[in-house]
Amino acid sequence: MLIAVTGGTGFLGAHTIAALLRQGHRVRLLARDPGGVAGALAPLGVDPTAVDVQVGDVTDAAAAGRLVAGADALLHAAGVYTFDSRRRAELWRANVRGTQVVLGAARRAGTGRIVHVSTVGALYPTDAPSIGPTSPVGEPREPYLASKAEADRIARRHRAEGAPVTITYPPALLGPHDPRLGDQNARLRDLLRGLMPIWPSRGLPLGDVRDSASLQAELLGGAAPPGAAFFGPGHFLATREYLAAVRAATGRRLPAVFLPPRAMVPVGRAADLLQRAWPWHIPAEYGAIYVCATAVPVAGDAPAAGVPARPVPDTVRDTVAWLHATGRLTDRQAGKAAGSPTPPLTDDGPGRSGITQTEEVLP
Repeated sequence: MLIAVTGGTGFLGAHTIAALLRQGHRVRLLARDPGGVAGALAPLGVDPTAVDVQVGDVTDAAAAGRLVAGADALLHAAGVYTFDSRRRAELWRANVRGTQVVLGAARRAGTGRIVHVSTVGALYPTDAPSIGPTSPVGEPREPYLASKAEADRIARRHRAEGAPVTITYPPALLGPHDPRLGDQNARLRDLLRGLMPIWPSRGLPLGDVRDSASLQAELLGGAAPPGAAFFGPGHFLATREYLAAVRAATGRRLPAVFLPPRAMVPVGRAADLLQRAWPWHIPAEYGAIYVCATAVPVAGDAPAAGVPARPVPDTVRDTVAWLHATGRLTDRQAGKAAGSPTPPLTDDGPGRSGITQTEEVLP
C-alpha cells in the first residue's frame, strides 16, 4: 500500500513511518523542510531515501492534493504540540487549518482510509468519570487543547458525511528518538535536572510512542474498518505514581511537593504571562497543570485496541537512557538509567501486532 503521511518528521509520525516501512508499505511524506527528514528517520533505522518526500505545507491545498494523489491511505499526524500560549496563532494555523486542508484533499481524491491523530485532551474537560469512544469533544480553555478539539470536530464532520475517517486519541507520549524533544520528554528532562520540585496532584494519561505508532500502523494497514475511534495504548497515572516510576528508573530521590491542581492554576497562569516576555522556557506550564486538573481515565478495555501498552517503568527507563545517550542528561541526572542499553531502533515489543476492533463509531 502507498500511505501518505503528514507530520512524519515529528515524534509519533516518525515512529509510525518506521513501523509502516517494516510492514512493507510505501510511504509518501509531506514535509516543509526536506532537510529534517533524515534527522527524524535515520535514528529509527530508516533509510530516508526509502520515503518519497513531497515538499509543502499542510495549509497549502495544492501540496495536500499532490500528497494524497493515488495514495491508498492517509495518516494526518501533522500539528504543533506546545503549551506555550505565545504560539496560539501557529497552533490554530497548523492544527485547525491544516486539518481542514488535508482531510478535504483526501476526500476529494477518494482516499480509501484516513487516520486523523487527535489527543485524549481534545475530550477534556468532562463531567463524566471516564472517556470513551462515544465521548463528545470537549471545550478546553487551554490554547493547544482547544486547537486539537476544533480539529477533532472537523474530522468528525467529515466522518459524519461518509468519509472513511478513523480518529486516534494518543495519551501523553514518552519514548526514545524524539526528533524535536517534545513536551513530555522535555518535562522529564526538566524533572531530572531539578527544575520541577512542585507538581499538581491527580493524574495524567501516559503512553509509549512506540505503542501508539504500532496502533497507527495497524489501522493504516487495514486491520480494522474505517470510521471508528481508537485510544492509544497507555496508562492513567497519578502524578505521584509517575514520579515513583522515574525514581525507580534512576535510583534518585527527586524530592517533590504535590499540590491540588486548582491551587496551582494561578501559578501556571502567572508563568504563562511571564513567559510572553521571558526568553527562556519556564517549566511551570499552565497547559500541563490544566491537563492534570481535567484529565480522567479511558473507560474499560477500549484504549489498547489489541495493541498492549508496555509497562511504564520500561518506557521511563528507555526514555531516560536515550536522553542520557544523546547528551541531554548527565550521568548524575540519569542515575542508574545511564547504564541502561540504548533503546533498540526498531523495538515494537513482544506481542504488539494485531488489533481487535471493539470500539464504537463516534457520533
